[in-house]
Amino acid sequence: MTFSVGDERIDVTPDALTDNAYDPDGYRFHDIFHLAYAAVLDWSPVTRSLLQRKRKSDPLVDEVEDGGRAVAIEEGISAMVFAYASQYRMFEGVRTVDYSVLRTIRDMTAHLEVRARTAAEWEDAIIQGFDAWRCLHATGGGRVHVDRQARRIRVLNSDTTPHRSFA
Repeated sequence: MTFSVGDERIDVTPDALTDNAYDPDGYRFHDIFHLAYAAVLDWSPVTRSLLQRKRKSDPLVDEVEDGGRAVAIEEGISAMVFAYASQYRMFEGVRTVDYSVLRTIRDMTAHLEVRARTAAEWEDAIIQGFDAWRCLHATGGGRVHVDRQARRIRVLNSDTTPHRSFA
């Protein structure tokens, strides 16, 4: 899987991607959720770390917003929502997320900068992430473009034309 944020590009080789599960469930493509959070919420300590864009110039922000606890929280959110979505056909045809899930996310992120984001914004990020996840899972991978200005992610074909854009 390759993803880009603006001019930044990261390649993740297929050999490095596994589901880390007894039954293959496609979790190996879960980085798409982090990209969706970066696109829609302008928040993803995981993506900042992958792009080596942690905010080192401000030690407190680097520790709190980009540090290990924030990364663990984001990974926990991704795993929790994945488990929830697995009960609902990975959100295929679904445009809403249960309020209790959104409330749990809000509680988990209450001390972070992303606390300013609304439940509707989280819902949009989650739905876009799963729309893209289903494309990646169906094709066995792909290229993803993150448009932070438009707050959208899109899966690209190998020739870089949009495969599907998520709105």
